[in-house]
Amino acid sequence: MRWLGAILLFGVAMTAFAQDSVEGFGPLDPTPPTGMTAQQVIEKFGARESAFKQARENYTFRQSVKIDTISEDTNKVDGEYQQVTDISFSKEGRREEHVVFAPQNSLERVIMTPNDLDEIEHRLPFILTTEDLPQYDVTYLGKQHVDDLETYVFDAGPKTLEKGKHYFKGKVWVDTQDFQIVLVNGTTVPQDTRRGHEDLQPPFTTYYEQIDGKYWFPTYTKAEGNLHFAAQSGALSQDVHMRSTVKYTNYSQFRSTSTILFNGKQIDSVPEEKKPEDKKPQ
Repeated sequence: MRWLGAILLFGVAMTAFAQDSVEGFGPLDPTPPTGMTAQQVIEKFGARESAFKQARENYTFRQSVKIDTISEDTNKVDGEYQQVTDISFSKEGRREEHVVFAPQNSLERVIMTPNDLDEIEHRLPFILTTEDLPQYDVTYLGKQHVDDLETYVFDAGPKTLEKGKHYFKGKVWVDTQDFQIVLVNGTTVPQDTRRGHEDLQPPFTTYYEQIDGKYWFPTYTKAEGNLHFAAQSGALSQDVHMRSTVKYTNYSQFRSTSTILFNGKQIDSVPEEKKPEDKKPQ
């Protein structure tokens, strides 16, 4: 985010929440997983996430983004950015994005940047695949009941920070039956804090729901906090209360499936492009 030529800094109001005090979260049980080691759980959910990543690339869905600035005097919205985009496929099977709703941007104290849009598209719907795991330190924290699910909880963060790359740092909840991510809470790293070059993103929480009875897809992300504007060129520093939500809806499979194996056993199906004559009109 940028404001009058300065970079917006998200505050820390949405740092990792205290799960034990949030409705729907049971206490964290630090006992080891049952029937397998923590490392085996990590390897298994990494494989499942790889299958899911391939599957999501073959689903159509709608992405709805809303970013508000909140007046500290009235606690009401005083500026808003919205965009609704349909992610679909052309008749030739190429992935396409169509903006279907984009009212006049009324944000006055902040402006959207390409990095903000890249964050929404690539990092908020976090996936931790087998291919990604070597880049991360993943530590088992325990078991936790979340709503109607039993989950394993892990702390995840990058082993090293490569220049020009961004990573996730935070907590990940994995369903104990499906071995897929069902909830994440964290932030994007690294954060550039150099004066005049600041590039910070808000901590976020992403919720997932089961689609087609097998894949846990991201469906809702929320971040909220105060943005701090560092004083520049004699201007006073300023805080702006921001609230952002991203919704992913209308998931629909566009392609057929084939089998994926893990350690010689079938663990799921991954999409395989249908022949042109088998494709249904969108």
